[in-house]
Amino acid sequence: MTTPNKILAFAASNSSTSINKMLVTHAAEVLKDEIIPAANVTILDLNDFEMPIFSVDREQATGIPEHAQAFFKAIGDSDVLLISYAEHNGSYSSAYKNIFDWCSRINAEVFQGKAMVIMSTSPGPYGASNVLKTANDSAGFFAADIRGSISVPNFNDTFDAEKGRLMDTDLAAELRAQLAKLL
Repeated sequence: MTTPNKILAFAASNSSTSINKMLVTHAAEVLKDEIIPAANVTILDLNDFEMPIFSVDREQATGIPEHAQAFFKAIGDSDVLLISYAEHNGSYSSAYKNIFDWCSRINAEVFQGKAMVIMSTSPGPYGASNVLKTANDSAGFFAADIRGSISVPNFNDTFDAEKGRLMDTDLAAELRAQLAKLL
């Protein structure tokens, strides 16, 4: 197997102050700086893919939106995916779920067999572990090759937002261990 070099990273959140975007951006930097130096990293913002709420009726009337097609293509053009899931009421954010639903109408194999490390974080002690479990349990049905996952609890106490990195040495080591599974 050749070393992957096209890394696609995004937070499954549309918040302009997303802690999951901070985490996945940090993970992408660690991957490029320490594990795959030749990596070409693209970080997507879900706000760039805003589209109508999915419905079968809307799909029949207007087809699949260009934003959904572009998002699906970005996944297809990558070698590796890094996703950090925001947890809203114990599940995916509606912004992510809508994009995912539209993409699944293009092809149910949304993740297209890509190697992935998935993560989640929250300000609380559970680190968005409910949504991470859901993602771990379901992603295989959508052609994901999950190589690793990590939940980062107590984000404000474990992550230095100013420096954009994990301060907790155990969590930082665990992130590196999970990312190394992409090789």
